[in-house]
Amino acid sequence: MTVRIAMVAGETSGDLLASHLIRALRQHLPDAEFFGIGGPKMQAEGFDARWPCELLAVHGYVDAIKRYRELSGIRRELLAQIRRERPTAFIGVDAPDFNLWLEGKVRDAGIPSIHFVSPSIWAWRGGRIKRIARSVSHMLCLFPFEPELYERVGVPVTYVGHPLADVFPLHPKREETRERLEIPLERKVIAMLPGSRQSEVRNLADSFIETARLLLERDPELRFLVPLATRETRLIFDEALHRNQATGLPIRMLFGHAVDAMTAADVVLVASGTASLEAALLKRPMVITYRIGKWQYRLMKHMAYLPWVGLPNILCNEGIVPELLQDDATPANLADALEDWLQDPSRRAAVEARFMDLHLALKQDTARRAAEAILPYLGVAAR
Repeated sequence: MTVRIAMVAGETSGDLLASHLIRALRQHLPDAEFFGIGGPKMQAEGFDARWPCELLAVHGYVDAIKRYRELSGIRRELLAQIRRERPTAFIGVDAPDFNLWLEGKVRDAGIPSIHFVSPSIWAWRGGRIKRIARSVSHMLCLFPFEPELYERVGVPVTYVGHPLADVFPLHPKREETRERLEIPLERKVIAMLPGSRQSEVRNLADSFIETARLLLERDPELRFLVPLATRETRLIFDEALHRNQATGLPIRMLFGHAVDAMTAADVVLVASGTASLEAALLKRPMVITYRIGKWQYRLMKHMAYLPWVGLPNILCNEGIVPELLQDDATPANLADALEDWLQDPSRRAAVEARFMDLHLALKQDTARRAAEAILPYLGVAAR
């Protein structure tokens, strides 16, 4: 009997993660069939995408409310198909607000439901763990401190490591990257990553540019790299350069190439998010910053459990890199924090060593470990 697996992946990151998992599962089940909601990378692995994963990309509470009826309709239709077709298992990849409801209904129908990527219950909305316990047959966690949280409430759980740790080299090729970008090795470089979303770039572009201006007053030889993910975000940053009469500053915008920019940099200024973890895996000292709407910041700060927002600090359980958020994210404060890194080689070396330890802890061959945890629910023993 052919094993059939229903899957839902949200956004581009979920599509990539799920595609690696499909490939790993096919090593044990070459004839397995996969269907549900997914993206082009999953489709390249033979996935039957009945809806594209881009449909699940929502940006903030307002967008989620506006699209609630649309997304609920898709979810109900997919549930009807799952109940009718009776796949061997269901795997939800990230997208917890969409997947947890669906996983609970699937599990109630007698189909194992696995969730890949734990929601950040350790950061906020910890009460979700009760709903998770009712919804999932197994949780797959990316971070080593997460399994204990699920074990306390009796949820079967496996730590599988973080996929970025498998992809990123333990020793980044800094000299080669600088040569490719035509940057002399002796030049001091700061990478500035204002985020991948348009709202993030709008909130941070002006202060990033003013930060660069302040630093150049102290050291005119500095150079800046600004990787931007889309044409829209590049246009927003370019408009900010013109608005601030800063087109003559040595700020080089890159179309994508965020990893190259961070690899080449001496220090990174980064909007909080996955990019801060990427910077840590590249062993780069950094300053983490973020600005959002005042009411949203107050709400999230009230609901947060941890003293940090950046993944490097959370994973190291220590404030090893500065976090300058909201009203503290002034150009003067950002410039001072970046300059502190540039002027202290021993501090840079110490944080690079910590990040190497972190990289080794997260490097677990994620797709293989995840597949091996899922196989028992498919009635298959790992090879």
